[in-house]
Amino acid sequence: MPSPSVLISGASIAGPALAHWLGRHGFRPTVVEIAPALRPGGQSVDFRGETHLTVLDRMGILDELRRIQTGGTAMTFVDASDRELLHLPASFAGGDIEIPRGELSRVLYESSLPTTEYVFGDSVTALSQTPAGVDVTFRRSPSRRFDLVIGADGLHSNVRRLAFGPEERHVTHLGYYAATWSLPRDQAPALRPGSVGHNTPGRLVSVAASPTDPTRANAFFLFASPRLAYDRHDPAAQKAILTRAFAGLPWRSDQLLGTLAAADDLYFDSISRSDVETWSTGRIALLGDAACGATIGGMGTGTAVVAAYVLADELARSPEDPRAAFARYEALVRPYAQGCQRGGDRTGPFLAPTTRLGLRLRNTLLNRRSIFNWMLRQAHTATLLPLPTPAVPR
Repeated sequence: MPSPSVLISGASIAGPALAHWLGRHGFRPTVVEIAPALRPGGQSVDFRGETHLTVLDRMGILDELRRIQTGGTAMTFVDASDRELLHLPASFAGGDIEIPRGELSRVLYESSLPTTEYVFGDSVTALSQTPAGVDVTFRRSPSRRFDLVIGADGLHSNVRRLAFGPEERHVTHLGYYAATWSLPRDQAPALRPGSVGHNTPGRLVSVAASPTDPTRANAFFLFASPRLAYDRHDPAAQKAILTRAFAGLPWRSDQLLGTLAAADDLYFDSISRSDVETWSTGRIALLGDAACGATIGGMGTGTAVVAAYVLADELARSPEDPRAAFARYEALVRPYAQGCQRGGDRTGPFLAPTTRLGLRLRNTLLNRRSIFNWMLRQAHTATLLPLPTPAVPR
């Protein structure tokens, strides 16, 4: 049989991970990415537990990730006078391996590049399924036909919108917004190891030294809010929202907000959850946050890498029947992804409880070692999934 062609939308994490495995199984993957190049920087992401590490090892990238990992990021919460209220060691948020998102994206891109065509600065504008494949219209490139199309383009998936309906049908706002940006290290407050943050009810302001660049630091702001109307592609509007939400708050809020105007790498988004009734329709399927994700705290990075492995494996088992492969993939991964995803529902209330009582309870409970250890065990248990025996490469 000729090698099936697969278009993957999204070159962050899930897309290159899937391309890596499809290439190894003899498929012809093409990845289209709206950004003009790989996106550098970003918050650190983590892998934890046997399942995550097994997939990374089978990919052949585990040793490299261990070499460039951050070592984890401790989290310290302080009052307005910098007195420590709660300290969470690096193992709490960093898992077994923590790595900057941009570095992980680069490693996955390089591992998939020998067998993958990448098209940057473009996006899909229309999809039309036929018995022979999927006719794809691009914003800039000529139209092409692919055997399969996979949406690995995140919580605001373009493929999901085109093939499964509008975003509001699938994405639920969880009551918070989060933002992060980088700033010169000499414009940040005096830092301790890891991140240091201050809460007021429903608000978190935190800052940490960059794990990869000693001249930079990273700010992280989070606040409770109903759904806001704004242009997701307008950084100026997002900066105005942040300024209104945090101006005049105690601790270092104004100092860090003063660096926002010059930031050219602002990430701003709601904390939301995606839930799609079915992950495939005909020759089109969803992967990662596009199918079942949460903005922060849902272990989406590890889940995406595991799901990419399973999806490619199932397609390799029956390349002539992708619908059956998609069904097997979803049956195996959906319960696993939904279990991990539940952590995202708790992220906002954990990082920024909306009452003073909630803040005191969080700090009191997590200062108890028994409760802290229980939470770590629960996080590792949620990442476990019996992996199928790898299909023989085509």
